[in-house]
Amino acid sequence: MNKAAKIILFVILILPAIILSKSKDPVRAKNGMVVSASEIASMVGVQILEKGGNAIDAAVATGFALAVAYPQAGNIGGGGFMVIHFANGSSTSIDYREKAPRSAFRDMYLNENGEFDITQSTSGWSSSGVPGSVDGMLYALENYGTMELQEVLEPAINLAETGFPIDYRFADVLNNYKLQFIKNEAAKKIFTSEFDKFIGGDLFIQTDLAYTLSLIAKYGREGFYDGSVAKLIAKQSSENGGYITLEDIKNYRSKERDPVYGKYRGYEIISMGPPSSGGIVLIETLNALENFIIDKKDWGSSKYIHIVSEILKYVYADRSKHLGDEDFYHVPKEWILSKERGKEIASKISKYAKPSLEIYPGSPLPNESDETTHYNVVDSRGNMVSVTTTLNSTFGNKIVVDGAGFLLNNEMDDFSGKPGVPNQFGLLGGEANAIESNKRMLSAMTPTIILDKDDDPFMLIGSPGGATIITTVLQVILNVIEFEMDIQTAIDMPRFHHQWMPDQIDYEPFGMSEDVRNNLVEIGHNLGTIGYMGRAEGIIIDKKSGLFWGASDPRGYGKAVGY
Repeated sequence: MNKAAKIILFVILILPAIILSKSKDPVRAKNGMVVSASEIASMVGVQILEKGGNAIDAAVATGFALAVAYPQAGNIGGGGFMVIHFANGSSTSIDYREKAPRSAFRDMYLNENGEFDITQSTSGWSSSGVPGSVDGMLYALENYGTMELQEVLEPAINLAETGFPIDYRFADVLNNYKLQFIKNEAAKKIFTSEFDKFIGGDLFIQTDLAYTLSLIAKYGREGFYDGSVAKLIAKQSSENGGYITLEDIKNYRSKERDPVYGKYRGYEIISMGPPSSGGIVLIETLNALENFIIDKKDWGSSKYIHIVSEILKYVYADRSKHLGDEDFYHVPKEWILSKERGKEIASKISKYAKPSLEIYPGSPLPNESDETTHYNVVDSRGNMVSVTTTLNSTFGNKIVVDGAGFLLNNEMDDFSGKPGVPNQFGLLGGEANAIESNKRMLSAMTPTIILDKDDDPFMLIGSPGGATIITTVLQVILNVIEFEMDIQTAIDMPRFHHQWMPDQIDYEPFGMSEDVRNNLVEIGHNLGTIGYMGRAEGIIIDKKSGLFWGASDPRGYGKAVGY
């Protein structure tokens, strides 16, 4: 066993006993920090920082480690978005969202009666888009990293090859999906236990995945998008009713895009633009909220929940009509992101709830999964990276590429398979997000970086959660800026959600008192599902002390790790 693997196993076996009694304070560090859904992956990222790598190096290493240690969402068979703010004050974003195969077409998921068949868009090979994660991470490393690919990938390869003892919660997740894994022989071989069930402490080895990662480390992009791995994907897709061809795989390219920007109470918001809806919807919501006075004592009140929920109805309605892949559809970003649109929405909010059926997407002026995972990295140089990546559903479509060892996404469900018909998350879409050949599907992922009123680094935040991603990120930001909570408290606090359709406020257990619920119903709101939302990962940069404060969501089992 080499040195890197020994360090990782020490962290897994020994460190948890040391931190069992951790307080509710955020984790603090002086030189750098990684916060992710997996303690193992966070430690991998910190190792890279300790070796002198920058935040981009560490983010790429963390991303590949998540594909090994957090396979329910970490991936090389899916896609994602990366937002980077550099020490020199500039920013960029990398779009490595999956793409529809070349042979995809608008009505591919409609049955003989013209009805949308959600099983075709969420399960089986027909549900997979062309993976983008490998190309996107390698693009980031090549253009903005400082370390060699082999060194960055070595920890992930070691984790897959030598294995790691699994957490009992990860064991429970694997066991819960056993009946789905056994439908695919390659998935069954890796993700089900020969002893009926996994238990905490079992060694989890992924030999085929280690082989694939080794090919990527040796050959770079060609190790995944050309050669044996690409041929395995294409062959198995063809044999099982899929749409992905060898040409689709070879032709995939990630794309560097300008982030979207906004201002809220003097803070600058930097987030992901289309084909993600997250950044635009987040900024549109904040632009409307800026027109209201929010007092610290308002947190959790029916007044506060009412105002935010009413605004969300309008912005999710706008999302349904105007947002899609900009390479295929003109997204009226300037109008949606304008302060004027925010004021227009704010002016429509009264003391009573307006039924969603009476709310329609706005019109611009002329010429104008629930399983995902998020991680953040900051380094001592001042570079910041915020990444959200996904397979869409938990473990994607539960199909493993046999011989390559990785899970495939079911991202085709994020298109509007039939405009006006909701996807698995209940989200509606229109022509902007209709299926087209080589198009990227719309997303709610919201990797976000915030600068303070002096344009200095202040906060990194993001979350999984399908339709609730945007509202999770929004509420953590508000908890910090409006209610002056530390990052751990801001993430821990109960959340609520409204997405226009269905017309209901969902909320977390113990998230609303009976009085608050009664008040909301009295003014016309419908109360919906009770359940946990998102698993946020966040970092605050305290420029006065020079410290980083990191927090991982207790709704998951991730970890903030610094040095």
